[in-house]
Amino acid sequence: MRLAALLPALLVVTGLAAVPSVGAPAAAVGAAASGSTIAWAPCTDAWLRNRELECGSLAVPLDPAAPDGTKIQLALTRRVHTSSAEDYRGVVLTNPGGPGGSGLLLPAIGERIPDGVGETYDWIGLDPRGVGSSTPSLHCNSDYFGTDRPSYTPRTKAIRRYWLRKNRAYSAACANTAAKRSLLAHMTTMDTVQDMDAVRAALGAEKLNFYGFSYGTYLGQVYATRYPSRVGRFVLDGVIDPQRTWYAVGLDQDRGFDANLNTFWKYLAAHPGTFRLGGKWTAIRRGYYRKLAQLDRRPAAGGKLGPSELADAMVEVGYYVYGWAEYGFDYSQLIRKNRGGAMFAHYRDSAMGDDNNFAVYNAVQCTDAPWPGTRRTLRDSTKLNRTDPFLTWNNTWYNAPCLSWKSAEHARPAVSGASVDAKLLLINETRDASTPYSGAVTARRLFPSASLVAGIGGTTHASSLSGVACVDQTIADYLRTGFVPKRVDGDGPDRSCPAVQPPSLSGRASSRSARTMDGGDRMSPLLRQVLIRAQRWGR
Repeated sequence: MRLAALLPALLVVTGLAAVPSVGAPAAAVGAAASGSTIAWAPCTDAWLRNRELECGSLAVPLDPAAPDGTKIQLALTRRVHTSSAEDYRGVVLTNPGGPGGSGLLLPAIGERIPDGVGETYDWIGLDPRGVGSSTPSLHCNSDYFGTDRPSYTPRTKAIRRYWLRKNRAYSAACANTAAKRSLLAHMTTMDTVQDMDAVRAALGAEKLNFYGFSYGTYLGQVYATRYPSRVGRFVLDGVIDPQRTWYAVGLDQDRGFDANLNTFWKYLAAHPGTFRLGGKWTAIRRGYYRKLAQLDRRPAAGGKLGPSELADAMVEVGYYVYGWAEYGFDYSQLIRKNRGGAMFAHYRDSAMGDDNNFAVYNAVQCTDAPWPGTRRTLRDSTKLNRTDPFLTWNNTWYNAPCLSWKSAEHARPAVSGASVDAKLLLINETRDASTPYSGAVTARRLFPSASLVAGIGGTTHASSLSGVACVDQTIADYLRTGFVPKRVDGDGPDRSCPAVQPPSLSGRASSRSARTMDGGDRMSPLLRQVLIRAQRWGR
């Protein structure tokens, strides 16, 4: 499954080319009022320093069951509260999703909490084990993503063999040294959950406050199950169904993305004067699959944009509505004039680069829970592709390294919130394709102390802090008081809010304006980069 990159990397014109390195501390600074035992220092990396973040690290056991054994280093950042000592409320650990997303810039979300509530907390960013600036970090094959690839749809046996062989080679590369195999043996969700508790202890916090997006919501649920008495205020946005990890969630995603792309085609059809693709969404949809076939024969953008590259680029509009106008314009240029440069740039920004994120994504998901064999995977994908073709084969091959992963499987953690007294705040849009709304309903049922806030009719993944006052104010009130919306009978939601809206365009809007018009108060570009890049790797 791919659990998105919190918000689409495609919105960023000048994005993070790579996750910043923490760098060596410049000078030690005093611990905050939390009683932290971590030596914080000004970050040496410009991206982090410009956000007024401090950097630190924490040694934790490679094997949590052997606390005196080999240690690894977790990279951390901190955004210190600016409130008075009397208003200070403690620390909040954050996670942007993935698995595999770097969280070093994520403390910036504190700026987005209404009423200045975010300024009453210290916000903590973390590169989980194996990720980014934590050491060791996992790398497998930097050439895995590229161009000159065949279609995702295996119309021939040769295409099927290509993707199976490519992914077998990737999984083999992830285990081709003793050091990698040693790390792979301890890369499960439970390993990271135990690291989270080690961070809590090092920060001097009796209870953990946590803000998790996408895969981060699963970390939160597992943490609450293992350490129920240590749960503080948990905001879980884009909620994973803990009973369907991970193969079944991928099938759910295939259905959801197909539906969301239909909504995008309707958006294009509603603005024929802007996008010039006609007013019938079904015709626009047919044109997309026709273009995939054409690109299979003759790639665009100087031979770089083939069918699989276009398919990867278009996945982002199934995640988020923020960039629909720009995507619509760039897609129109491809369809009407066969100018594929802009669409290739979307693919490049979202999918190409260092493979650390993808390596960790596989290291976690391929070992967290049992994965079916090749025969069943191909059978399920063939069947689902008949009704939901947009993402099915794309997602199949994205997860195919799990078919030959070398690490031993672990038991799926049981998730139960019956012993958790603290209130949890769950957030999900009802048509989120990456983390379907049904997962939030399941989590609410498992955690009797949780309340669910739903963005009705929305297709955006992990949508909090995007300017919807109903959602964002609920978060601020919760972080200030600890209270959540009163639970209703049945499966909720406990509070219904408007959805994040796509960019608003008039029927006569020009193509130039379509690239820049926006639908309201949006998340800051820097914060979007952090979340998008993190979740893009875990669809």
